[in-house]
Amino acid sequence: MTQKTPMRMQDKIILRVVSKALIPPILLFALYVQFHGDFGPGGGFQAGVIFAAGLVLFGVIFGLDAVQEVFPPIWVEILTAVGVLLYGGVGVVSIMLGGEFLNYDVLHLPGPMHGQHLGIFLVELGVGITVASAMTAIFYFFAGRATKR
Repeated sequence: MTQKTPMRMQDKIILRVVSKALIPPILLFALYVQFHGDFGPGGGFQAGVIFAAGLVLFGVIFGLDAVQEVFPPIWVEILTAVGVLLYGGVGVVSIMLGGEFLNYDVLHLPGPMHGQHLGIFLVELGVGITVASAMTAIFYFFAGRATKR
């Protein structure tokens, strides 16, 4: 009895073509959710997960090396720290300006409403960057383990 060899992802042309068409809108939708999250449903966490899902799809279809070429592991580490620092930095600046941690009222530029908007925007941006890079790091870890066997 002959054993059928499994098809590799490189041989599945339809998946490769469809994913090339879908990944840019997925990443664009993540940016939409990120930048409109303070006006409606969504925000940093959801945008980060959607962005990471686009990168994971790219990695599953085209391989771990291809996604690491686009988004190198060193950038994943750096952006994880940058996102946390951005989130915490907004809180520290709030304290330094005389308010409580993450009290956006003290961030007033022309007025308190602008401070609220700026504070929420920066915190959600920090969360989005952290979540996207952390989820990507988790994917890199697990996908890298499978290739080392």
